[in-house]
Amino acid sequence: MNIIEIISGNSVLHTLIYGTIYYIFIVVLLRVSGKRSLSKLNSFDFIVTIALGSIFATVITDKSISLVEGLAMISILVVLQFIITFLSSRFDGFNKMIKSEPTLVFYKGEFLKKRMKKERVAEDEIMQAVKNSGSGSMEEVAAVVLETNGTFSIVKSEGELLKEIGRSVDKI
Repeated sequence: MNIIEIISGNSVLHTLIYGTIYYIFIVVLLRVSGKRSLSKLNSFDFIVTIALGSIFATVITDKSISLVEGLAMISILVVLQFIITFLSSRFDGFNKMIKSEPTLVFYKGEFLKKRMKKERVAEDEIMQAVKNSGSGSMEEVAAVVLETNGTFSIVKSEGELLKEIGRSVDKI
């Protein structure tokens, strides 16, 4: 009986050994693939993260999947993530295709209701984000931008807004 047969015959041993191998492999692979793989999540990154977790759970618990097949599945997902982020960082059209644009939801004392409705954002959420930013009131804020990862950017002055987004407010 070889080591693979022994491991395959024992569920606990299989989970411990394969889980450790896959865990180390994922950590190394994510480290090699760069910081972008671990950044704040936009919707695309969220999907990849969920898929990676699902694959990880499956390859640890399903004894019918060989170690090499599991490593290949995880590698494919991380390599595809790398390719997508590589392309999106170099081609604006590709980036726009896979990611949403930041959305201005509060500007010059007014909640932008149509945009808030489209993005499913409530006034309370915006006011909470302003409060969390250290601003005392909405009057201290020039704008609030809903970022592509779902976080709010609080902008104190219109000049700061233009500098931050690099384009005119009308284009947001």
